[in-house]
Amino acid sequence: MFQIEGLTAGYGQATILREVSLQAAPGEITVLMGRNGAGKTTLMKAIMGLVRAEAGQVRLDGTDLAALPPHQVPGHGVGYVPQGRRLFSELTVAQNIEIGLGAGPKEASKRRETRDEMLELFPRLGERMGQRAGTLSGGEQQMLATARALCLRPKLLLLDEPTEGLQPSMIEAIRQVMVQMRDRGLAVLLVEQRIDAVLELADRISVIEMGRNAEDFTKPEIAPGEARLRAHLGV
Repeated sequence: MFQIEGLTAGYGQATILREVSLQAAPGEITVLMGRNGAGKTTLMKAIMGLVRAEAGQVRLDGTDLAALPPHQVPGHGVGYVPQGRRLFSELTVAQNIEIGLGAGPKEASKRRETRDEMLELFPRLGERMGQRAGTLSGGEQQMLATARALCLRPKLLLLDEPTEGLQPSMIEAIRQVMVQMRDRGLAVLLVEQRIDAVLELADRISVIEMGRNAEDFTKPEIAPGEARLRAHLGV
């Protein structure tokens, strides 16, 4: 189980998150929603230790991630696909995957198995292994960023607006990967802006406003609560 309790964090003197609490269970897709500037990306960065917590806990299977330096967080089972993908654009697809594998299983056989699994999950990447990442389409870059994060074989997968700017066929491909990861028992935490994109996908929705918890919706509450959800996100 992944749990955030009373998280307060920000940048220098600017506090962005104020006593935020959230949970994401294995085998579920939890969607974090809120207006622009609500603190969604800051929360993702705080989970990874890229923004230091001023108070509160970020726990995954009993380990307080907030107490760790950022480079140790992935080793405790967290895969992160940041907004904008952040690939090594001058390196090839194969090299980007190898970087992900470097933070994953250490046994050579497990690394090969993981690599093969990623190419089965994203067959288009297998056709472009020698191509520089910066020359891929936006959807292919998103696939590569997701594959790189999954090379860790994480318990928790963080995705920050993974379908932003993609064409419908690529959006559906990324959605299907999220569903597969959920069905394999991962806890998936997804930042998404568009309500229509998550109504059928989400097992749980957590809304934040101005860096604070606003309202949570479990799966049976999402459809009946759609009007309230849209009110939280409206301009």
